[in-house]
Amino acid sequence: MEQTLFIIKPDAVKRNLIGEVIKRIENEGFEIIELKLLKLTLHQAQEFYKVHKSKPFYEPLCKFMSSGKSIFCVLEREDAIAHLRKVIGVTDPQKAEKGTIRALFGGSIQENIVHASDSKQSAEQEIAFLKTLLASS
Repeated sequence: MEQTLFIIKPDAVKRNLIGEVIKRIENEGFEIIELKLLKLTLHQAQEFYKVHKSKPFYEPLCKFMSSGKSIFCVLEREDAIAHLRKVIGVTDPQKAEKGTIRALFGGSIQENIVHASDSKQSAEQEIAFLKTLLASS
């Protein structure tokens, strides 16, 4: 079994899409190992997305991710990382495959309602980040 981190972002939380998104994930055979509603500080968002620090979208992304509450989930299933990426669709909702979470609910490249780890290494780092947040709260 493989684990991955999944975040339902502030735009989805504000739009009351949590239940619909979770249902889609569960219908895809994911087991929710951990689930927590959190509001990141700007510093925490900057730390989480530090891999993108040199990119032009880094600061707006960090401000957006610290603008409201998000749902952080650790999910588990066979081939969790690749399967979740397929279920959510590409970053730009306008280019996401029909029926994916982002195609159905995403508003823009930044406000695309979800985040999912993109590799085994990212999943390990992001899950560790979440555990650090939970330990300090």
